[in-house]
Amino acid sequence: MKASVHQAPGKKVDDGGRDLTTRTGLTFHVRPARPDDEAALADFFRHVTPEDLRFRFLGGLREVSHERLVAMTNVDHRRTENLLAFAQDGKTIIATAMLACDASLDKGEVAISIRAEYKHRGVGWEMLRHVARYAQAKGVQTLESIESRQNHDAIELELEQGFVAESYPDDATLVLIRKHLS
Repeated sequence: MKASVHQAPGKKVDDGGRDLTTRTGLTFHVRPARPDDEAALADFFRHVTPEDLRFRFLGGLREVSHERLVAMTNVDHRRTENLLAFAQDGKTIIATAMLACDASLDKGEVAISIRAEYKHRGVGWEMLRHVARYAQAKGVQTLESIESRQNHDAIELELEQGFVAESYPDDATLVLIRKHLS
């Protein structure tokens, strides 16, 4: 990662990550995913509600496949990054924020998932702020998210952080949420 990526607020640590604290006082550690995180990420998705799995992957699935887990842990760290949030035990993943950018790094798409027992504690809010700062430090101009219109919590959170909602082309069940970072 570029050194400028580490300019976002939070305590810098040796693994390229940092500690973040939510408005509720919950502190957690965020760092980029590594190939050896696959088993922990699989366990994480077993603790995400079925509805949140549907919202995250925009379709019905009961379990995240090995292929998807590999794609989320073996990223290029230039155009794609998967930021993992860990509980204070350092082992339990409590959230993931995937950022996928176009080839020019002008536009990035974010997708966030939160472990069920950590919802409504400010984790999603801090993860979105963190990934937006991360994307901006990489030079990304526009951050987007594609949401199910039924995902009211995520849409509300994004709107509170300055994103703007618009209709998604050719699919009335989805909404495009966009924020210009520059």
